[in-house]
Amino acid sequence: MSSALPAGHDLGVAPPATDGPPPELNPSTYQWSVRLFTILRRLARVNIQLHDPDDMVHQAEIFLFNHFARFETFIPQYLIYRETGAYCRSVASGEFFVAGDPFSSYLLRVGAIPNARTDLLPLLAREILRGRKVVLFPEGGMVKDRRVLDASGAYSVYSRSAGSRRKHHTGAAVLALVVDAFKAAVRELERRGEHGRLADWAEALGLGDREALAAAAGRPTLLAPANITFFPLRIDDNLLRRGAELLNRGISRRMAEELLIEGNILLRDTDMDIRLGAGVAVDERWRWWERRLVARFLTNLESLEAVFALAPGRGKAAERVVAWSLRRHVPRLRDECMRRMYAGVSVHLSHLASRALMAAVEGGARDVPLGAFRRQIYLAVKALQREVDVPLHRSLRDPDAYGGLLGGRCAALDELLTTAQAARLLQLDAGGVSLLPKLRREHDFDAVRLENPLEVYANEVAPVGAVARALGIAREQARAIDAASLARLRFDDLVRSHAFDRARFSRPEHQSVNALETATADGAPFLLEPPVPRPLAVVMIHGFLASPAEMRPLGERLAAAGHVVVGARLRGHGTSPWDLRARTRADWVASVRAAVEVAAGLAPRVCLVGFSTGAAIALQLAAELPDRVDAVVAAAVPLRMRNRNLVLVPFVHGANRVMQRVRGDRDFLAFTPNAPENPDINYRHIPVRGAYELRLLVRETERCLGRVRCPVLVMQGDADPVVDPASARVVERGLDAARTTLRIVRSDLHGIVRRDVDGSHRAVLGWLAGLRLDAAPDD
Repeated sequence: MSSALPAGHDLGVAPPATDGPPPELNPSTYQWSVRLFTILRRLARVNIQLHDPDDMVHQAEIFLFNHFARFETFIPQYLIYRETGAYCRSVASGEFFVAGDPFSSYLLRVGAIPNARTDLLPLLAREILRGRKVVLFPEGGMVKDRRVLDASGAYSVYSRSAGSRRKHHTGAAVLALVVDAFKAAVRELERRGEHGRLADWAEALGLGDREALAAAAGRPTLLAPANITFFPLRIDDNLLRRGAELLNRGISRRMAEELLIEGNILLRDTDMDIRLGAGVAVDERWRWWERRLVARFLTNLESLEAVFALAPGRGKAAERVVAWSLRRHVPRLRDECMRRMYAGVSVHLSHLASRALMAAVEGGARDVPLGAFRRQIYLAVKALQREVDVPLHRSLRDPDAYGGLLGGRCAALDELLTTAQAARLLQLDAGGVSLLPKLRREHDFDAVRLENPLEVYANEVAPVGAVARALGIAREQARAIDAASLARLRFDDLVRSHAFDRARFSRPEHQSVNALETATADGAPFLLEPPVPRPLAVVMIHGFLASPAEMRPLGERLAAAGHVVVGARLRGHGTSPWDLRARTRADWVASVRAAVEVAAGLAPRVCLVGFSTGAAIALQLAAELPDRVDAVVAAAVPLRMRNRNLVLVPFVHGANRVMQRVRGDRDFLAFTPNAPENPDINYRHIPVRGAYELRLLVRETERCLGRVRCPVLVMQGDADPVVDPASARVVERGLDAARTTLRIVRSDLHGIVRRDVDGSHRAVLGWLAGLRLDAAPDD
């Protein structure tokens, strides 16, 4: 189904209606269709996300959407009704309406109107005044190649019927201008007190009374340009296409392509971002004298239909001036809506990679070094994160999704390159990407999504100038960026990861636990860089249930002494207990590993300072990364715990896993209460899953002590209420005695680092100074 206004709907071409009575929307059919769609949405694998920061879904009257897939034409009406309860009118191609056909009858009952009706625009205008919303697709059909700019940079799309490119339809702009002008005429009549005239108009429009018409005229005429973005685009075969082939052998190539592309969207995990941009207020388009002239002239017309019939080339002078004024604004309003519609694309990683590769092809390149290419995409991501006006898909806001670009695996990029290689667009070689001749060829409109998805992605972000600029700058930066600059960008990822996790676990379903939390300290990672840094950087690692704020006081003293200090955040901490419930010990270790990468980019040597759980992780990484970790301070290593109830944790965790298998995500016991020493920092709820992961982490730490080769300072409170002081002796015996220093702190507190108990800060500073690690490795 294609919801589109035909090109001919413009001022001066709307003769009296000859189409019969207007189709009536059936509320009952509409409502059960919404319920059915809700069920189908749960069954499909498409993840629909509505982004509406300005609440356009309630305020706007006319919604404009881009068009890439057939099934998407049903979704805006569903979302608008779900959010507002308002019924929508949409426009569908006349080919879908056949007398006596059940499907045609159904389309009419759910608000679709054939685009061949000669009274289409007046009909839609009446519906708007009656409080209904209108959904339009100004491209006029599916734009499979996503190419919406011509060589001069003007907006245009390919027309299959004409076999050439054309401008977008103007019907939406005409509709909005006329509705706004008619509202101004109603307000003028109200000002004059011509209530009888208003009552006649209200009756003709089906509004019931003058007050209802006045209320409609008081609403601003707002167009909401909206963008639908799919990610990712897959081109391999699927069950839907194969089933259609079996049922109807010899289906057309065009139909096979649509079943393959749209089948993959529906049947496989696909994000469908629907972004409503800033509304276009029509009344702001008029000059003051135009608004007054148009309003006064329209009060003399007999009906709403007469406004659409105005034409600059006929009638008296006043009519020609009013028609000219209306028509003058049409192309400008259309183009402004198109600009905002295409600016709303959710930019994702495949956009950046495809645009970079196509730019390389346009520049005559035959191959691209893979390392430099990955750095270019990463640097472009970081640049676009600073562009407040560029909407980013969550894959560019979540460092988990793009962080692997600098090393390791980046699933989104790997999938794109594998897809492109299967399509014979490129060849992945050791350390490089060979650009094959097929990338340079033109492809048929109905085949381009299959033959060259890179071109489709690149075309989709062509209207977003910031993307091309970011990629161009990133290409140059990737060749010469220094380690320190890269490290600071990586630290920014750690900060963004905290913000992303916090937002993810701050939803209504998390509030029953979150509302009882007392932590107010900043849970984000921190980076302290002294003006003249020493060669030894320090990574601070907090304990279980805490956050980087726990280590900040000692970190500030270390920075004052000249050390670069990175405050790591263990994943799941500093956000919500629900977040910690979802994490594993591997996530915690990976968090510190990432912080070590930041520190290593800012100084030639690295020391890890960990408290409690953080101390256990510090020892693990010292064993794992002997060439990166030069020293460790391990305070209150929790190898032996005082709380004997911890032996029950595996049993409760096991019960939770059984419950989850039986009842989905529900636990037998998800959290246990905690009375923290530092309620402004620590969680008050302990996830059972987290406690179980901690037990496993401690076991792994004890097994790896013999592989630690760097100097270690072990610190332990002699009356620690949480960690048994015997734990320090276990650690000491497991390490190399010649490289190990044990310091017992006189304290009945667990948090000996946070509170600087018994000179613990001074002890750390003195021990580091005595190691003589301030010389660079090559000195």
